[in-house]
Amino acid sequence: MVDHKWKKRFIELAKHVSEWSQDPSTQVGSVIVRPNKSIASLGFNGFPQGVEDTKERYLDREMKLKLMVHAEQNAILFANESLIGYTIFTYPLFPCSICAGFIIQSGITRVISPSSTYGKYRMPNTRWDESNKLAKSMFDECGVSYEELI
Repeated sequence: MVDHKWKKRFIELAKHVSEWSQDPSTQVGSVIVRPNKSIASLGFNGFPQGVEDTKERYLDREMKLKLMVHAEQNAILFANESLIGYTIFTYPLFPCSICAGFIIQSGITRVISPSSTYGKYRMPNTRWDESNKLAKSMFDECGVSYEELI
């Protein structure tokens, strides 16, 4: 199992990867890690390959949400191997319920993200709370462990 020092390193890497996102309001990064602590895949939120990243699209929230591929989804889609038994680190947000489905289907067995009280995105009663609670319920039901680091 990954110790706390490595967990912090992978969260910091997910934070760095999040900065590659073109979204001016919410930048998210993910790192998928093999059991031997090597990196299997990285992902950040953004539009699909070939879809134009324009400022106008990102500023139109309704359009942005329709086009956006989440960091967890990108990391899973770009992995070139089975992810069974791997860990995904996400920053700064805990996975939403849609991403939870991708994580479960991929075979990832552990999710690690910052504490629910961390940063501007993680305040109580945000628009993500309901989806995060559903994701945790899905993980519990399917045996995917999760941890929120302080």
